[in-house]
Amino acid sequence: MPVVKLIVEYDGTRYVGWQVQPNGPSVQAEIERALGTLHKVARRVTAAGRTDAGVHARGQVVSFREEHPLPVKAYVMGMNALLPPDVAVRAASVEPDGFDARRSARGKRYRYVIENGPTRAPLTRLAAWQLFHRLDVQAMQEGARHLVGRHDFAAFQASDCACDHAVREVRRLDVLGEPGARIEVVIEATAFVKHMVRNIVGTLVEVGLAKRAASALPALVASGDRTRAGPTAPPQGLCLEEVFY
Repeated sequence: MPVVKLIVEYDGTRYVGWQVQPNGPSVQAEIERALGTLHKVARRVTAAGRTDAGVHARGQVVSFREEHPLPVKAYVMGMNALLPPDVAVRAASVEPDGFDARRSARGKRYRYVIENGPTRAPLTRLAAWQLFHRLDVQAMQEGARHLVGRHDFAAFQASDCACDHAVREVRRLDVLGEPGARIEVVIEATAFVKHMVRNIVGTLVEVGLAKRAASALPALVASGDRTRAGPTAPPQGLCLEEVFY
């Protein structure tokens, strides 16, 4: 049976996250509602990853099996006419039987934005972590280098994560920008455990504030102890940029 693949962008500010939950609106519910209207019957979809409340996406991938797919244009133009303004389908395609947005993924890239100016920035308050203390970007870059490669990231894993293990391979971890300005943390990995990116960012920020030495990160990773890592960075700075297949 053919599989329809959607590339979805959304502003996660008003959502409880990607996944349908009883305590508020979700992006998944909006997508399934629009698909149900198009197909005149309920549709359940699979996403490449479950973003948390307040987290954004530019390249979330969604898939569902469909015996008689509509024209690709209908999934873009038709769904966008039915979706709220903070959710959009950017592209659609029909994939061979067996494609699955989550299981077929070979990696993801996230970008975390920090506004490091001297005062608050109202226009980016819902899309960045605003930190007014000047960060040492060079120290953060040095710390980031210790996290590239295959490691057990249990020290950066949420306590309620359901994964069997936290071994992941980070292919790229860049800290871009200048102190006192916009700083971006770009991380690419084969997969992620819950809150991994936000916990890494929170730890690197501690390095940037001289609260933690960059050279201490290998010992932190080896400890596997979440209580020894930095705080979880707030969700609004995080965006799922791309899923790789």
